[in-house]
Amino acid sequence: MIDANLFVLSHAEIEALSLSIKVAAVCTLLIIVPAILVAWLLAKKEFFGKSLLDGLVHIPLILPPVVPGFLLLMLLGSQGLVGHWLKQQFGITIAFTWLGAAIASAVMGFPLMVRSTRLAMSQIDRKLELAAQSLGASPWRVFFTITLPLAMPGIVTGLILAFSRSLGEFGATITFVGNIEGETRTLPLAIYTYTQMPGGDIIAMRLVVISILIALSALIVSNLLERRMAKKMGRI
Repeated sequence: MIDANLFVLSHAEIEALSLSIKVAAVCTLLIIVPAILVAWLLAKKEFFGKSLLDGLVHIPLILPPVVPGFLLLMLLGSQGLVGHWLKQQFGITIAFTWLGAAIASAVMGFPLMVRSTRLAMSQIDRKLELAAQSLGASPWRVFFTITLPLAMPGIVTGLILAFSRSLGEFGATITFVGNIEGETRTLPLAIYTYTQMPGGDIIAMRLVVISILIALSALIVSNLLERRMAKKMGRI
C-alpha cells in the first residue's frame, strides 16, 4: 500500500516551490522590455557592431552557467564594481538574495526571449510596415500597432521559455546567490541539497516530478497560446 505521506510536501519544499515561481515571475518582468527592444534591433536594423551585440546576447547559452554567475558576483556582489556602490549609497545588497536569483535567471533566460521574439519579428512582411509609414505613421506607431501585435506569438513563447528556464536555473544562481534556505534555495538547488542528504532521495524525486510537470505545463501552454494568437492574426 502506498504511503499517502509520499505526496505531501513539507514546509521546506513548499518554500522552495513558491520561491522558484516568484523568482521566475520577476525574471520575466525584468527581461520583457529590453528583450523586445534588442530583438527589434537585431531583426529590423543594420548597424555597426550588430554581430557583436548578437554574440553578447547569446553567449550565456554557450558559456558554462557558473561563468555568468561569477561575473555577476564580481559586478553586483558586496565588493563588486556596482554592488559596492549600491550598498554604500543606498544600502542595497543583491548578491545572496532572492532578487539576485531573479537577476541570474534573467541573464540566462534573456537569450531565449530575444531569439524567439527576433524570429517572430523577422517573419513579419516588411511591406505592411512600409505601407503604414507611407500613410504617415511614425516609427513608434508602426512598432506598437503592427510589429508588436504581429510578433506577439513569438513574444509569448519567449516569455514562457524564459520562465521555464528560470525554474531550472542552477549554475549561475548557486554561484551568485548561494544556496540559502528560505532566501535563494529554488527547486533545482533544493533537489541538489536533498540528493546530498541521507534519506533525501525520495524528497528529491518528488521535487523532480514537480519540476517536470511544471516544465511540461509551461510548454503546453506556450504551444496553445502560440496557435491561438497565430490563428487570430490570420483573421486580420
